[in-house]
Amino acid sequence: MSYRNKTYVAFASEDIHYYRLMTAWRASEHIDFDFVNAHDVYQARDSSLPATIKRRLRERLNDTKQVVLLGSPVAKKKAGDGSSFLAYEVEAIMDLKLPVVVANLDKNRGAVHANYPRPFTEADYYTMSVSYGPTIIKYALDNYAQSFRNGSTNTGWYQYNDSVYKSLGLG
Repeated sequence: MSYRNKTYVAFASEDIHYYRLMTAWRASEHIDFDFVNAHDVYQARDSSLPATIKRRLRERLNDTKQVVLLGSPVAKKKAGDGSSFLAYEVEAIMDLKLPVVVANLDKNRGAVHANYPRPFTEADYYTMSVSYGPTIIKYALDNYAQSFRNGSTNTGWYQYNDSVYKSLGLG
């Protein structure tokens, strides 16, 4: 088994511009945001067969230590439809018991039902909801994800209170 050191960003294809913005944050010398991108390995071409794409997604997730899910109504719909690639990713994430930070694209700081994939809610899967932004996502990856990996017995949807945002200069 390979070393799990990557962050996987899961998203609906309609939200790809938010993913691209995250990669721009990572490239910027003015933003303190870095992650080893799981999407940089095991490339699958759009013309690949669905079975090949799923195999590549699973290979990426096998090398992943944590996940950022870009939370939106379309991501909720696709992740719960049972047939999309996002639904497959969510299933694999849960099978592999990976920590999940749900970054709400509507900038909401709490666990927003409209953005939450049904598989996470039905399983009472321990997740952390944050607003979409580099500082709070980095904080969640550094803190919540570490707690998750250390065997936290928490279940359900969590969110940081306003004091955490204020301590990070996010008002």
